Amino acid sequence: MMTRDEYDVIVVGGGHAGNEAAAAAANMGSRTLLVTMNLQTIGQMSCNPAMGGVAKGQIVREIDALGGISGIIADKTAIQFRMLNRSKGPAMWSPRVQSDRWRFAEEWRLALEAIPTLDFFQDMVTGLWMEEGKLVGVKTGMGISIRAKSVVLTNGTFLNGLIHIGDKNFGGGRAGERAAKGITEQLVKLGFDSGRMKTGTPPRVDGRSLDFSKFEEQKGDENPGRFSYLRQYEITEQRSCWIAYTSPEVHDTLRNGFDRSPMFNGAIKSKGPRYCPSIEDKIDRFADKDRHQLFVEPENWNSVEYYINGFSTSLPWEIQVEALRKVPGFENVRFFRPGYAIEYDYFPPTQLKHTLETKLVENLYFAGQINGTTGYEEAASQGLMAGINAHRKIHGESEVILDRGQAYIGVLIDDLITKGTEEPYRMFTSRAEFRLLLRQDNADLRLTRLGHSIGLAAEERLTRLEEKERGIENLKSKLSTLSIEPEDINPVLEAKGSALAKQKNKIDTYISRPELTLLDLLQIPMVASLVDLESIDEEVLEQVEIDYKYSGYIHKEQENVEKMKRLENIKIPSDFTYEDISSLSMEARTKLSDIRPATVSQASRISGVSPSDISVLLVHMGR
Repeated sequence: MMTRDEYDVIVVGGGHAGNEAAAAAANMGSRTLLVTMNLQTIGQMSCNPAMGGVAKGQIVREIDALGGISGIIADKTAIQFRMLNRSKGPAMWSPRVQSDRWRFAEEWRLALEAIPTLDFFQDMVTGLWMEEGKLVGVKTGMGISIRAKSVVLTNGTFLNGLIHIGDKNFGGGRAGERAAKGITEQLVKLGFDSGRMKTGTPPRVDGRSLDFSKFEEQKGDENPGRFSYLRQYEITEQRSCWIAYTSPEVHDTLRNGFDRSPMFNGAIKSKGPRYCPSIEDKIDRFADKDRHQLFVEPENWNSVEYYINGFSTSLPWEIQVEALRKVPGFENVRFFRPGYAIEYDYFPPTQLKHTLETKLVENLYFAGQINGTTGYEEAASQGLMAGINAHRKIHGESEVILDRGQAYIGVLIDDLITKGTEEPYRMFTSRAEFRLLLRQDNADLRLTRLGHSIGLAAEERLTRLEEKERGIENLKSKLSTLSIEPEDINPVLEAKGSALAKQKNKIDTYISRPELTLLDLLQIPMVASLVDLESIDEEVLEQVEIDYKYSGYIHKEQENVEKMKRLENIKIPSDFTYEDISSLSMEARTKLSDIRPATVSQASRISGVSPSDISVLLVHMGR
């Protein structure tokens, strides 16, 4: 058995979680090794060629604010940008980019190769290298043992992956790639609980065979934004996506294949993502709906391959073809490859600490779908935090844990650790209690100083943040002292259908009116002569307007965050014996003993632990 050099951190898997983990650890100074089964598929977008979306876009901006790479790659390879939910409040605004799948993977590879302290090795990791119950590295399929001080597992859907297409199934972690064997079995022997989950993907088709005249065009934003606060890449050209619709005839055709569907004939026993169901699941669960939307999305700048978002399926491929050809515009569709479902092993995340280190094996971290999540963004954020904490622990530095009032990433990890999940976990804005504070526009204000302080966010990011903060402060200072006469503002108010002014007022009093924007007010001649609009950054304008319009709600949420933090500060000893407290409910004793919450705040969020249980806990802790 050959042994390679020792590393600080070994990351297993080259997907979104693995890439962010490896980049974070290496950029912070750890000697890092990324081991993956195929170096040609690093950064592969296994499912839809897009980053962001509702709540997911906020996560990408948080990754970027901390010094991660996903936002930069998304900007560099974007072929369309849209800010979703603009008609709603700013807490709901969510950036999304359609990406060039080929370039996305290529740019990830190049970005990782540019990090001097990061090495690569192509092989399948078949198990952990343990000595006397301690983790000392990994073992690979070629019989190579590699030493490491810490290991981050980001295996995606590859752990005993099983692909289903109709009544056929075969091992694989992704179409055309083999499954990973050995790791699950070893972890179970070490005492870990494991489970199975399912996800799926739709067909990819030849765009030359589609009639786009029968689709609705979905263009990108007229003035496209970007993910990264560094603003390195600007989108100047965009490709359209398209919308199609199924019909009762399509649904009937799909139902004809249900007896051969692994979803319904018992071949698939694991749970799939509730919020991203297959097309057969949709027509079964929503039988009253006579049509469903399909999004026809380009895979690249120049390729004719299209991704049929909304048509995820594991039906026999001939049923897929027959049904899709009954959708207007798809009458002559040619498949590049059929949709399929995939089952894979995961490990319930209640077995982790908030650092994503496992409770059973020291210096072993899990990130991504191995923890029961679904989605590139959820995986990438976990990889980032696992990489940060793996690096910091082996260098004797304090852990980095984001709380629920600080980031969507904090909500995601806390949900996983505290509540666990029995179905693929997907982030939504509704999961965050403080979503008005956790907006996509202010992720840099929330997180960049932290990223810089731990050595991940570069000096350039801190400089940009400080420029933005000075701009916000300067503009607010001017607005707070600026008064405006009725004759100056009433023409604008009348044009906007807003109540007219009867007396001189401070301009900031008008900004809270929902029908007015800050830009409307700054263009009033009298105001424009005092405030140079051309010199104000668009991010500063947006931030100031949101702060004024929602100041009352923001202040209330900040108060609630402070209340939560007071409970977070009450630590629970790791050896606390809940079984001895008879006044706790039996369910609370069981749940608290299993999950071992680190703080009273975390304990309060565990399903089955009531407010009265928390009161009992506080009494026994002398509080």
